[in-house]
Amino acid sequence: MSSQDFVDGQHDDSAYVPADSLPIAGLLALAMTGFVAILTETLPAGLLPGISHGLSVSESWAGQLVTLYALGSVAAAIPMTAATRTWPRRTVLLLAIAGFLVFNTITAFSSFYWLTLFARFMAGVAAGVTWGIVPGYARRMVAPHLQGRAMALALVGTPVALAIGVPAGTWLGDLVGWRIAFAVMSAFTAVLIVWVLRTAPRLPGQTAGAQLKLRDVFMLPGVRPVLAVILAWMLAHNILYTYIAPFLAPAHLTSRVDAVLLVFGGFAIGGIWITGTFIDRRLRTLVLASLAAFAFASAAMGLDGQSPTVLYLAVAVWGLTFGGAATLLQTASADAAGERASDTAQSMIVTVWNGAIAGGGLIGGVMLETTGVGPMAWTLLVLLLLALGIAWMSCTHAFRPGQRVSP
Repeated sequence: MSSQDFVDGQHDDSAYVPADSLPIAGLLALAMTGFVAILTETLPAGLLPGISHGLSVSESWAGQLVTLYALGSVAAAIPMTAATRTWPRRTVLLLAIAGFLVFNTITAFSSFYWLTLFARFMAGVAAGVTWGIVPGYARRMVAPHLQGRAMALALVGTPVALAIGVPAGTWLGDLVGWRIAFAVMSAFTAVLIVWVLRTAPRLPGQTAGAQLKLRDVFMLPGVRPVLAVILAWMLAHNILYTYIAPFLAPAHLTSRVDAVLLVFGGFAIGGIWITGTFIDRRLRTLVLASLAAFAFASAAMGLDGQSPTVLYLAVAVWGLTFGGAATLLQTASADAAGERASDTAQSMIVTVWNGAIAGGGLIGGVMLETTGVGPMAWTLLVLLLLALGIAWMSCTHAFRPGQRVSP
């Protein structure tokens, strides 16, 4: 493939035939793109003291590196997805990965706080593009009866990053410095570009006449219920994830946050395996069961949050339900939107999802300062029951029962 092919996409194969078996290498390339996006987002949180010292700012100001990344994702997801809908899919994916390479490299070498903040915002833009394209790309690689499993494999990078990548990145940063950790990320991203070029199929973008306007996509039956479930579910998740240390304090497990998050990550990987196995036959059942189980775990923490055993079991259930959440919700959204609008619907998910990350941190922080950790578990329960109720009632367009069919 020549450099001109990469720029204009003239040789993208519009006659690509979806595979009748999972293209493992290509789907894992998408998964590793998600891995890079999640690790880029979360790595500063574990390295704040070093970043603070290196940039000569307080830890609270260093923490804004995470905030700017999320803001970049929120700002870019919808407009960038809309602007690139007609572009060849692999070209868009490669540009997003190149964004991670460039801006993680700037972060690794920058000595200027404001330049680093800019780099983090632009890395967030790359992430917004990534999450807007990966689910639809994975679905289009395969025949309809394999789309759920393809998305599960393409999104496995998220729980792997949370379970393994974040602790490993934090360990590396503590060992050799936070700048080296970001440089290693850039080196891995360069390898990923070659991986994508070798394994990801060249799929065309949408034709101009096939596009739906943003408002039209939002008004499609089923899209709004999925977004509402995402907002409630992810608010609950992020309140717990962001403030897991205070949650563990009554059980005297604050010093074991790493072990608790390892349990969460391990069970999350199990959750995505279960989801990949059953999603094409039991999507609705998995969504309802995940919400009900997470609600049960939240109630258990509310009733007996001082018991280490209860907390470990609750965290295991939480991880199991979260592992497949992205796959379930993005599959439901794409099914509800259809092929003409799936990428736009995915960009809405990115916006709502990142809004829930910010909202979870804000709501949890206010509660922690005013009411303490006690009522927080019950807040999770209310949010999860709300999500469960919406999913239960949305059986016609959003979370349809039975075997998935081609939208």
